[in-house]
Amino acid sequence: MWIRQEGDGTVLVCRVRPNAGRDSIEGVREDHVSVHLSAPAVEGKANKALVAFLAKRLHIAKSKISVKIGEKARTKVLFISGMAPEEVARLLGL
Repeated sequence: MWIRQEGDGTVLVCRVRPNAGRDSIEGVREDHVSVHLSAPAVEGKANKALVAFLAKRLHIAKSKISVKIGEKARTKVLFISGMAPEEVARLLGL
């Protein structure tokens, strides 16, 4: 499952494609959300870009989003504090 409730927040599974032409959400694929980022996958730049991009789309502080699993992998499990899965999906257009 690509999104689920956990405690007081939401767990979101993303598959990141770095070095893309622009930052965008490409939609839900199988068991993850496909996200294209213009940032390179070097020294955590893609992770920082992913958190900043999602925080902007969700209208929340970057500190509310953390990478739980996948710091160095393309598939990442994120925790979004204080938001319900339905609200996250709606704000991301999914």
